[in-house]
Amino acid sequence: MAQQALPVREARLGKPLGTAGKEGAREALRWRGGRRGTGREVSGVALLLPGGGPTGVRRPSPVAALAVRPLAVRLAKAGRPEGLTAHVVRYRCSGWNGAAAHPARDADWALEEVVRRYGDVPVCLVGTGMGARAALHAAGHPAVNSVLAIAPWLPDPHRDSAPPDPVKQLIGRQVLLIHGTNDERTDPDLSYRYAERAKKVNRDICRFEVHSDGHSLHQHRAEVLALAADFLLGSLFARDYARPVKDALAAPPPLGLRMPLAAGFGASLRH
Repeated sequence: MAQQALPVREARLGKPLGTAGKEGAREALRWRGGRRGTGREVSGVALLLPGGGPTGVRRPSPVAALAVRPLAVRLAKAGRPEGLTAHVVRYRCSGWNGAAAHPARDADWALEEVVRRYGDVPVCLVGTGMGARAALHAAGHPAVNSVLAIAPWLPDPHRDSAPPDPVKQLIGRQVLLIHGTNDERTDPDLSYRYAERAKKVNRDICRFEVHSDGHSLHQHRAEVLALAADFLLGSLFARDYARPVKDALAAPPPLGLRMPLAAGFGASLRH
């Protein structure tokens, strides 16, 4: 498939979250080196990739970026003591657009921008829907330490006349997929099949199922946010994972790829 031409525009990084107040955010935007003279040093970055649609070359609606902001804020708050900052990527266009894979290309650009701003720090790519697919595609960048893919939108090779998405770029990364079993927008079975293929080349992959929840995971939002924060802190800063995450990573398929997210996860993570 020929790549779709885009209007001349650039992807953007949203303002950093996780530094100390507005002045800290301005400082982070101005900083271009590997060290700071004052203030907290950035030691890890969460790069948030919003959802989108299969096609579309217009600038995305701001709603997509706003939808992932609560997750970005939660992760930034959880990782603030470790020196984490978070950015939301603003895509050039609203759609994936076939082989062009525009959001994945924007994720690559954003990773280069993170390296330019913060130097050699580990990055966790955090995507939802189409953004989760972009995160998985961009995982091969040297700065990427881990990937959190929430309700990923993935192709169906039997229906879409397209090859399966690649998995070799996940080698050496820690990867967590989360999917609601009642998701009617992105097929949870496709994310299971993707995780099953990926597990064959990288043992550090697990997948949690949120039973009875849909695409937005509203019913178990607190548990999903707690799981996301636990995974990010463990993958970027070598904190101990909660027991369910440890068990999921260690378990062979299918158990480690169909791990149920327990009600109340996060209330007492390490008990």
